Amino acid sequence: MKAIMVMFDSLNRHMLAPYGCEWTHTPNFERLAARTVIFERSYVGSMPCMPARRELHTGRYNFLHCSWGPLQSYDDSMPEILRSNGVYTHLVSDHYHYWEDGGATYHTRYTTWEISRGQEGDPWRGEVADPAIPVCVGEEKRRGQPRWRQDWVNRKYMTQEENQPQAKTFAQGLAFIDANHDQDNWFLHIETFDPHEPYFTQQHYKDLYPHDYDGPHFDWPPYDQVAETPEQVQHMRYQNAALVSMCDHYMGRILDKMDELNLWEDTMLIVCTDHGFLLGEHDWWAKCVQPFYEEIAHTPLFIWDPRAKQAGARRRALVQNIDWAPTLLEFFGVDIPPDMQGKPLRDAIAEDRPVHEAVIFGQHGMHVNVTDGRYVYMRAPVNPDNEPLYNYTLMPAHMTHLYTVEELQDIQLQAPFRFTKGCRTMKIKTQPGKNPHPFGTLLFDLQNDPRQENPLDDPEIEAMMVEHLVRLMKASGAPPEQYERLGLAV
Repeated sequence: MKAIMVMFDSLNRHMLAPYGCEWTHTPNFERLAARTVIFERSYVGSMPCMPARRELHTGRYNFLHCSWGPLQSYDDSMPEILRSNGVYTHLVSDHYHYWEDGGATYHTRYTTWEISRGQEGDPWRGEVADPAIPVCVGEEKRRGQPRWRQDWVNRKYMTQEENQPQAKTFAQGLAFIDANHDQDNWFLHIETFDPHEPYFTQQHYKDLYPHDYDGPHFDWPPYDQVAETPEQVQHMRYQNAALVSMCDHYMGRILDKMDELNLWEDTMLIVCTDHGFLLGEHDWWAKCVQPFYEEIAHTPLFIWDPRAKQAGARRRALVQNIDWAPTLLEFFGVDIPPDMQGKPLRDAIAEDRPVHEAVIFGQHGMHVNVTDGRYVYMRAPVNPDNEPLYNYTLMPAHMTHLYTVEELQDIQLQAPFRFTKGCRTMKIKTQPGKNPHPFGTLLFDLQNDPRQENPLDDPEIEAMMVEHLVRLMKASGAPPEQYERLGLAV
């Protein structure tokens, strides 16, 4: 048996034709939908990028215990488990966060791996002279930021499509398939940073979305409330759509290869994303700052299982990112570690058998959210200072740098959690940062209010969702202070 996972970053389900979008050009995602099972209730777990990838490896939530950081010594790693059980695992990626301090233990879990450089502000090409940067919307907020400058350096070396990281990544993935399609027992993970911002792509994709716009350059939305004009907001959506159409093109290359080599007979295909993204909805850009509305939390997911041979079918089972690892382990006949919280999706794929009654999702220190597929409950901290809050880790690294010596002055040694395999961890006070307290606690009925425009005030439904929330937090071994922070009775 063989398996291919194609993972995009920040791919919005509401920008894809199979999920009802009528204006974007995504014919290959329509082809994909016709050949796979489409999950209609797929949700994120731990947010954002590397916490989501930690779930891909471990099949369990991590956002209740820590923020962005490396895989830990006690973490189960699906690719590593496959490798130790005779399955060859290969990663091709342009997701540059793998090669920063906060992600440096992920790619080495695979048997082999390849990288492509240059996405966003990846510190790739070295130029002392400042690059030429056009007048941009929001330039004053980004001026002086190293990543902003570096991105404009990198763009000079990607004027041709074949030189863009996404194109290189898919070329590497296709080369692996060509070289190994007649072999057995391998897992290929193809992962591109696109359509993550900035929305840098080739003109022929932009030409798919003709529109009148004569304002300043704008293809990199801020992580902030919308302050731009309606014309600028619409322009940004078209910029995103152009990059989505580029993703669609390369998704088509994978489908072509599946057809050419008849891989549908013995190869699982999973097409997924880590999370979505706000493009002006709810008067916000991006993610991480505001509540995790449906545009962020409700994700596209397509799976072909050659054992079930279900194609063009839709599934209502509530599923989540934590389910990918056990799904792949089960497919290869490998035992699922007891610490994995996710469930294999074999029966959900075959016959839409329920998987989860409810799931939680969130980012460390933000709302803790729960959904049962109809209602979404976003529990905010009760204290204005968003305390108490701690990070639990053996490898103190943030996204791009190690913990500072000031942060490590007052660490404590924490007793083992149930999933740390007897290991104690550091308990480190979380530094003040984004605070969801001003947004308050929110409750939405997705059936009657799919755009989440009218929060409910219904004590009975809230009590039901709190019960789900507390049950799932307990099952996850949430630290005691999380209940205190959220004002929940244990």
